[in-house]
Amino acid sequence: MASLKEQLGGLVYSTEHGDTCPECRRPRAECACAEQAEQRRLAELDGTVRIRRETSGRKGKGVTTLEGIPLPADELKTLAKALKKRCGTGGAVKEGVIEIQGDQREVLKAELEQRGYRVKLAGG
Repeated sequence: MASLKEQLGGLVYSTEHGDTCPECRRPRAECACAEQAEQRRLAELDGTVRIRRETSGRKGKGVTTLEGIPLPADELKTLAKALKKRCGTGGAVKEGVIEIQGDQREVLKAELEQRGYRVKLAGG
């Protein structure tokens, strides 16, 4: 078990700076952790958009996921909005992955290829 000193060692709030980031210990206004995580996500991409259908953890409801799209977060949300409108369904953007409700693989593949992306259907 950790000692009391170790348990209380993490600074969460300071009257001098206000809220601090738990990762870099800098004030929230100066924190760049989110930007660095976004840059790492974009650097790891290989240029191929992978489309797959998933049901795990969704009570049997299927969703189509798109990952590997080389766009920053704000442009990714704009693309997701356009794709949801094209499919006529709902969806979300979670950690750089676009989720579209239902099995929309073929529609999304055609739409992304038309927009100039290299697309690959992944999974079964």
